[in-house]
Amino acid sequence: MATPSSPFAFLNDLVSRIGTRLQPPPWAVHEVQHRAVLFLNHVLQQEPEAQQRLVRQKGRVVQFEWSFVTMRLIATPAGLLDLAPEGAVPELTLTVTDTSPFDLARATLRGDKPAVRIVGDVQLAAEVNWLVDHVRWDVEDDLARVIGDVPAHTLGNAARRVVAALRQFVGDRTRKPGIGGAGVE
Repeated sequence: MATPSSPFAFLNDLVSRIGTRLQPPPWAVHEVQHRAVLFLNHVLQQEPEAQQRLVRQKGRVVQFEWSFVTMRLIATPAGLLDLAPEGAVPELTLTVTDTSPFDLARATLRGDKPAVRIVGDVQLAAEVNWLVDHVRWDVEDDLARVIGDVPAHTLGNAARRVVAALRQFVGDRTRKPGIGGAGVE
């Protein structure tokens, strides 16, 4: 959460006000959610164990919530995900409790998971947690299909160095006192 001394306090407030007042049309929300499902399925298809775990959860609905964003997903018999039909009752609701996108980005760069409130089936929550912990997008492999192995590996190394530098910067900023002696939280 941004503090009054944080340089992101103004931006956090602005994003919050815009998000609550400016709602995209339903068709745009559906299209963005559909694209997110396609991406998640692409990543899941690279991990057979994840698909096997999802097959065991077929037909079960999980609702994800963050700030003003809500998305319901259903596990398919193929071990993939799809948007849940309208009116589907979720067996598990996962709500990200931190509303600031900047705090979420900072936590992600530190390698932390966001704080999540869990309501519903505990065993299904454990399966979702396993997926979060074990399934990773192999960006370099996808990039290699487009530009070749060597350039993809070079770009991957550069990206890893940038992420490591950002993680170090974010980690240093959260440990050291900020401007005026106040620590960044």
